Amino acid sequence: MEWRLFRNGWKRRSLAQDRVPNRCHIKTGFILLLALTFLLSIIVYISDFSLKSAAAPDTLYETVVNQIPSYYVTESASSIDNQTMFSAPTPINNQQRATQNNSEHHHVAHPLNYYFTLDEPDICKQRNPFLVLMVPVAPYEVKARNAIRSTWGNETTVQGKAVLTLFLVGLTVGADSEKAQQQLEEESRQHRDLIQSNFVDSYFNLTIKTMVIMDWLATRCPQAYYSMKIDSDMFLNVDNLVTLLSAPNTPRENYITGVLMRNRFVVRNKNSKWYVSEELYPEPKYPTYLLGMGYVFSNDLPSKIVEASNYVKPFNIEDAYIGACLKQLGVEPSSPPEPSQFRIYMGQYKRENFLRAITTILGSPQQLIDIWKDVNKPM
Repeated sequence: MEWRLFRNGWKRRSLAQDRVPNRCHIKTGFILLLALTFLLSIIVYISDFSLKSAAAPDTLYETVVNQIPSYYVTESASSIDNQTMFSAPTPINNQQRATQNNSEHHHVAHPLNYYFTLDEPDICKQRNPFLVLMVPVAPYEVKARNAIRSTWGNETTVQGKAVLTLFLVGLTVGADSEKAQQQLEEESRQHRDLIQSNFVDSYFNLTIKTMVIMDWLATRCPQAYYSMKIDSDMFLNVDNLVTLLSAPNTPRENYITGVLMRNRFVVRNKNSKWYVSEELYPEPKYPTYLLGMGYVFSNDLPSKIVEASNYVKPFNIEDAYIGACLKQLGVEPSSPPEPSQFRIYMGQYKRENFLRAITTILGSPQQLIDIWKDVNKPM
């Protein structure tokens, strides 16, 4: 009890009488504070969701990032938030192999994130090839594959050495994807030369495509002496290539050759097809690399390149990315003994030029067929 002064004099008042209204005020204030906090949380959540939903990529860089949704994917991640990628990347081989990888993260481009939907796992055991020609090609490019099958891809024995040609494709997307997949499966049954992996086949996924090729060579065909990654629009003189690889001074290890690209600046123009941001590749120049249209390498390199990719952030210029992996390995690309044999374009057709060449770009599958017939006709 205490005494207090009121208008009509001093009176005694219980302290408990004062606490009752104070408690009411505290409870009311606390409830209002909770309600306000909850309301603000809802507003922030709705605003954040709306902004993320409304944001649309307006640069090529953002398009690239959407194709490679994050630079790294943890092994425990259950999904990738992008319709063009698979929500649960499965190791490309068995579970035991996946656990042998000690990296905390996998690159999105790392082949352990993918598996083969069409495969020829025993073909190298059956053929024991000296040289394997790996052709990355779009699923719908049936004419290109058939042109190669009827020309340089039909060269199975050259100078007494076994040569194997295989095509690697990704998955199609869109309304006709199911029909396209059925056609690929039928083509695979007919020719037994198709390999397919579960990445979306697109220009921005060429780095993934190339790394899957390297992994296939490392795991399915380690017995081959040499391999070549060659595009589907190329002329290839297999006889000249085997002559080069059979020469006594051609290395059997850490060897890669083709059209050398030295001191090439990274393209920073966002409107360019070859744009790469500083975040993806911070250096102003690429290390020396081989132009992706066609380069040949000793078959010890694929497994080493796959291992090196654990430490090299992926970017969307696939041939330059292989160059970055080679730099990580300390492997210097070699100039071919006769650089003129690896040609970008020939210009006006002259038969003697194609007789001397190893590779060059052509304009169409029909042109490949026509030139091949002329080059291989009796003298």
